[in-house]
Amino acid sequence: MFLFDLTLETSAENVALDEALLEQAEASDETWECLRLWESARPMVVVGRSSQASVEVDLDACRRREIAVLRRASGGAAIVAARGCLMYALVLSYRARPELRSLDAAHRFVLESMLAALRPLVPGIARRGTSDLAVDELKFSGNSVRCKRNTLLYHGTILYDFDLSLIDELLRMPPRQPDYRQGRTHAAFVTNLPASSAAIREALVATWQAEATTTDWPRERLRELVERRYSNDEWNFQR
Repeated sequence: MFLFDLTLETSAENVALDEALLEQAEASDETWECLRLWESARPMVVVGRSSQASVEVDLDACRRREIAVLRRASGGAAIVAARGCLMYALVLSYRARPELRSLDAAHRFVLESMLAALRPLVPGIARRGTSDLAVDELKFSGNSVRCKRNTLLYHGTILYDFDLSLIDELLRMPPRQPDYRQGRTHAAFVTNLPASSAAIREALVATWQAEATTTDWPRERLRELVERRYSNDEWNFQR
């Protein structure tokens, strides 16, 4: 599995790269998988592919703070990213892992692997809801998936030293909530994982055996996606 520890300059480029890597794997005649790690230098809001930004995001607050609101290729609810929120993306091949064509199996495989990586750092963490990871019933990781014909993208967040007040400031209560949330506000529902960025990164790289390195990432397709979608309000605010 290839490793991309790669944060690009702009919010649009960073969100677009996950999709570009998925497309590169999909177009390959060989099994091509990767783990990408990145961390935004500035606050940004990312809504799910089917989300209605005006319902899930306080757009006025984002405009006042000049915070970008972008739409990703995968589903799920809106998230806030900034320093202290490690973002990860896995591109996995159905050729190598045909069992992952079942969405339940994909969630189970990835999240159990993430738990195996992180439990040595913080015992007691567990999967909650469909695609959350939590410690003491407080969410520190949300995840989503995008499936293609031969590959899937599974990506998410790991809060470890994040300004949690940003979530209450920029996001509204989500229209869909897991049962374990029990109607709690953002402030009462999320937490930081008590582990360092370096320790988390090392654990993920080891668990996913992402040892191969390459500079072959899809720069041209990234530019196209940024121009046609991720810098375009018609895409980001389409619903």
